[in-house]
Amino acid sequence: MIAVIVAFAVRVLLGPAPRHLGALAGTRPRVFFANHSSHLDFLVIWALLPADIRRHVHPVAARDYWSQGRVRRFIAGRFFGGLMIERRGGATTDNPVEQMAAILQANESLILFPEGTRGTGDAVQPFRAGLFHLYDANPEVEFVPVFLENLNRILPKGEFLPVPLLSYVTFGAPLARLSEETKDAFLDRARSVLVGLETS
Repeated sequence: MIAVIVAFAVRVLLGPAPRHLGALAGTRPRVFFANHSSHLDFLVIWALLPADIRRHVHPVAARDYWSQGRVRRFIAGRFFGGLMIERRGGATTDNPVEQMAAILQANESLILFPEGTRGTGDAVQPFRAGLFHLYDANPEVEFVPVFLENLNRILPKGEFLPVPLLSYVTFGAPLARLSEETKDAFLDRARSVLVGLETS
């Protein structure tokens, strides 16, 4: 019930305008990968997902930021069921791709930001290799691009109170599976598909 209220509040207070270019039928495991320019990003994606999918989705969060302090740990870990990963070269026993794959193999889904860190919102940065390795090792999983617009202006970096502005969230169709695709070719294609969802 609390999750329903939070999702409703996000949709009302932030007013993101969703656009769906592909069907999200059923609760099969998916990776929703998006551009990243605001701490609101995963919250807005989560709030706009259908309730049956939302219950099974986990944001991938940077451990060095979201594990600081009780409030952040509760929000990212306890409430949203986030997966805390080490983004600065963790030990081989703490492999982020293996951690993400374990969640997908449990028939759950992920919200992932393959740029690896927040950008300015002016351009989508190159994707990191982890997205390819996750895609390559999980052929049964749908990889759904999500383009976020204007969230960096609603909550600029370093600010705590959102500014009332319009924002847009476009859910694309799942990426097609191509045989014998190299890592660089896949990362370029995934980024191009994501950028192509921009409405403006």
